[in-house]
Amino acid sequence: MAKTCWIERNKRKQKTVEKFAKIREELKAKGDYVGLSMLPRDASPTRLVNRCRVSGRRRAFIRRFEMSRLTFRELASAGLIPGVTKSSW
Repeated sequence: MAKTCWIERNKRKQKTVEKFAKIREELKAKGDYVGLSMLPRDASPTRLVNRCRVSGRRRAFIRRFEMSRLTFRELASAGLIPGVTKSSW
C-alpha cells in the first residue's frame, strides 16, 4: 500500500490541472510561453501519475482497469472483476 500522502498529492495535482486547463489552452494558442512559465508547475497534466485505485501503487499500472498488476491479479483470481477469467491451455 502506498503512503496516503502520495495519493493525496496526486489528487491535489489533479485539481490544479483542472483549475488551470482553460488558461493553459489559451496561452498555448497565443504562443505565450512566458505566461505559461508563470503558472504553477503542477498545472501541467504531465505531472500527474497513474496510481492504482486500490493500493496506490504507480508502477505496473493497467489503464483499462485503473489498477496495478498485483491488485488486478488478486481480484481477478478471486473472481471480483466482471468479464475477466483465468486463461489456461
